[in-house]
Amino acid sequence: MAGHFNLIKYAIVYCAILMRFLSDEARNSKRASFDNEGLLLSSFQESLQMVETALCHTRTERGTLRSPMQLFTFLRQAEPETQEISRAAEVFDTTLYILKDRASRRHKRALVASELLSLEDLALIADLSGCPPPVLPAFCHNDCLANKYRSISGVCNNRQKPFWGTANSALARWLPAEYEDGERQPKGWNHGQLYNGFQLPPVHEVSKKILQSSSRPMLLDAAYCQMLVDWGQYIDHDISFTPQSTSRAAFLGGLDCLKTCENINPCFPIETFPDDKLSGNRSCVPFFRSSPACFSGNAQAATTDIKQVLQRQQMNSITSFLDASTVYGHTPYLQSALRDLSNSEGRLAVNSRFTDRSGRPYLPFVPNTPSPCFQDPGDPQGERVDCFLAGDSRVNEVLTLAALHTLWMREHNRIAEALNSLNPHWSSEIIYQEARKIIGALHRQIITTRDYVPKIIGREAFDLYIGPYGGYDATTEPSASNVFSTAAFRFGHATIPSVLRRLNQSFQEHEHFSSLSLHKTFFSPWRLIKEGGLEPVLRGLLGTPATVVSPENLLTEELTERLVVLTVPGGLDLAALNLQRGRDHGLPGYNDWRTFCGLDRIETRDDFREVVKDASVVGKIMDLFRHPDNIDVWLGGLVEEPLPGSRTGPLFSCLIGKQIKMIRDGDRFWWESEGVFTLGQRVELLRHSLSRVICDNSEVKEAPLDPFRFGKYPDGFLLCDNIPSMNLEYFWVSGENVWCKKIYYFL
Repeated sequence: MAGHFNLIKYAIVYCAILMRFLSDEARNSKRASFDNEGLLLSSFQESLQMVETALCHTRTERGTLRSPMQLFTFLRQAEPETQEISRAAEVFDTTLYILKDRASRRHKRALVASELLSLEDLALIADLSGCPPPVLPAFCHNDCLANKYRSISGVCNNRQKPFWGTANSALARWLPAEYEDGERQPKGWNHGQLYNGFQLPPVHEVSKKILQSSSRPMLLDAAYCQMLVDWGQYIDHDISFTPQSTSRAAFLGGLDCLKTCENINPCFPIETFPDDKLSGNRSCVPFFRSSPACFSGNAQAATTDIKQVLQRQQMNSITSFLDASTVYGHTPYLQSALRDLSNSEGRLAVNSRFTDRSGRPYLPFVPNTPSPCFQDPGDPQGERVDCFLAGDSRVNEVLTLAALHTLWMREHNRIAEALNSLNPHWSSEIIYQEARKIIGALHRQIITTRDYVPKIIGREAFDLYIGPYGGYDATTEPSASNVFSTAAFRFGHATIPSVLRRLNQSFQEHEHFSSLSLHKTFFSPWRLIKEGGLEPVLRGLLGTPATVVSPENLLTEELTERLVVLTVPGGLDLAALNLQRGRDHGLPGYNDWRTFCGLDRIETRDDFREVVKDASVVGKIMDLFRHPDNIDVWLGGLVEEPLPGSRTGPLFSCLIGKQIKMIRDGDRFWWESEGVFTLGQRVELLRHSLSRVICDNSEVKEAPLDPFRFGKYPDGFLLCDNIPSMNLEYFWVSGENVWCKKIYYFL
């Protein structure tokens, strides 16, 4: 039956394509050097069949989790809308490959796609493939709701550029991509390829020889607590999420990416050592390329350079705005799934099976149960605890993320309840949207820009790259950049400790729930529900000093050898994953980004010693890479000496600062933007803090005024009664002043 359905689908698609080619529009379209429409048609049809076959294999294999990478990928799945766009983009990408291969054989010389296709050809292939997706609106509404509340997908935040910063759009390129074929092949794709006369070192070798800290104790930060580290991961998940390819099999030939060490899209395996514990007896571990972004004529209209247009771009499946998408989602479907629509109180859905000892709710479970999250090994016959459902699918990655997600779900419901009491004339939709607007302002924009970012890049860099708010700027593109999401904001991986401490009310080791090795917190939501709730975890974040980024002591073994190890043999190397992802995305090298930021290029070892004080680290890097222009940007930025009062070096401070400023200035709904909040409301919002949110939504009774500062308990800790909170009475509105008479759901 399924095969019959596919034949019908292919026939319909084929007829639609043929009609398109026979139309006057297609016949009269301007061609560059590509003049065989039949070849384009047959290439597209072959591509469509290849992609569908590979996806069918993937769906068949989905029920069997045979490797850490497969499990890791499965638990970070993108939303259905994203998967459909990804499929269309893969069809587009594979069509280009087939066309190029056929034309090269016909002309008996190597050709690149830019020699074959015009912009009109590309737009036609994209249209046939399903790009751009037809669900996006052609115009922006200018009514009450659209002016007062941001859309869930980010669309129309900028009325002139409605797709800037939206979910399922391309990551921004601040510098052109660098691919081995100029278009889509990542660095390291072709064995023997030389860069400045040398081959690039395999990423796992870089990890083992430079980045892995082994058993050396991590250096502790006397100024900041572990909450600073985990907040960074949490806000990163509000800005970008680059989905991996929707296929686990090669589009050309159908090879299973879990079984091959060949580079064949989307398989881009990581080379390992013969006796490596990650790979067993194999010479590689699987790695899937990121899904390409859909080609869009609107998105590429800024340039007529077809070579640049043809470069493979990667997708950001969530909104780039600091809009609390981790709480509310980024698609209408997910937004609806996260809401409690059974009443008129504007609340978020909660878990129907479990609460903590005080009756406080947990996040709901995912609907597709039983889910693959780990269960309590000490109680195999006990009640299942499935994966949590939240606005971001990475909620279950580590226990601390699950705790923070739960905290903000509770805060939304607390605020919604208060608004409902203050404004009983409000509809459920208004209560929800107003609570969402408040959470967005607190959760990301105030706590992040006021309390977090200055500690990360330093006050001097904050003033230089971000500065005071000057109002909404419609010419500023807020889209997350590829280098920010793939390299700069991954600096935090070097500050993740090997142990999650769980503390009691006196901020000492918990007598019932001991501290955990980091790998025991991966995909284990059962530990929140069965092992004391949020409080031991939150106290551990507040009462434990953060680790310090140090060139000689970077990533713990928990991340380079034990990432996702429970129930599945082997593990993953996070450092190698980061480096391979940067090469997959075609990120230019470390020196090019230093030039972009106005910093001096590194030409010699002595130059490198000016920014990396540890001579042994400089020596290891130069011995491996052989030329400073070959150094991967994530590695180079990570080992730089931090600026005074910061946790990042000059390069990452620049890239992070520029990105945060663009997100702030290019957001029409930024909390300080005129008309978003009243002056009185803004004053009250500034009184609130993450510590206050913890106090209001857990049984933690004491916290630091600044939740990111470390003090050995009880130094610096205040009773919750002494921590300021906002007065929600400033959000009372008289019954006569109803802003939006027509309430409906919108994107």
